[in-house]
Amino acid sequence: MLITSLDNERIKGYIKLKDRKYRKKSNTFIVEGKHLVLEAYKAGCIIELILEKDEVLPIDLPTVYVTNEIISRISEMESPSTVMALCKIPDQKEIVGNKILLLDGIQDPGNLGTIIRSSLAFNVDTIVLSPDCVDLYNAKVLRATQGMIFNINIVRQDLEETIKKLKEDEVPIYGTRVQFGEDVTNLKAKDKSRYALVMGNEGKGVREEILDLCDCNLYIDMNDKVESLNVAVATSIFLYELNK
Repeated sequence: MLITSLDNERIKGYIKLKDRKYRKKSNTFIVEGKHLVLEAYKAGCIIELILEKDEVLPIDLPTVYVTNEIISRISEMESPSTVMALCKIPDQKEIVGNKILLLDGIQDPGNLGTIIRSSLAFNVDTIVLSPDCVDLYNAKVLRATQGMIFNINIVRQDLEETIKKLKEDEVPIYGTRVQFGEDVTNLKAKDKSRYALVMGNEGKGVREEILDLCDCNLYIDMNDKVESLNVAVATSIFLYELNK
């Protein structure tokens, strides 16, 4: 099927998916670029491929061919890819595993995407997003994950209720703050086998009401001249240490 008109209803639907509200309403999102499309394909998330005419991708799925003009309107990239896909948002699963990452109000899409990649690299089982975190299916988040979003369990729910439930299951809850904590490198092996780590907002950190629910707070020992680290960098360091 080749579509050449921007007035086509299918194309209008693709373009609307730039809006978080429409993604939520339709339960769909767009991925751009061959690597992301292949990762989505392996995860079984693709509804249909969207290819610029004359593009070839050897995947047996319903395919819509479009003009370069249409690709440019659908895309959120400065240099649009000729390979895209319409994907379904998967049903939310339960929290599973022994290594849980709780994210409290992360706002920057690049930070969230990087955190997702690091979480997979260091064997986190589930990521829990607070309701006010940036949208998981934001195009910048998707690109920053490099496709790893399709390989890890991610849920969005209230953190206070989540922590209370984890405490009932006797999961240690580790908060993070620059002061008044324990050096993460001092944790024993038994303290790293099962945990929930809380990372906070780029500017404000973890909310006090969340910190009050934590069993202890961890920090990264670093040069006194450095007040704090980018949250994605800090999360990566914490997860690396907890994975040792």
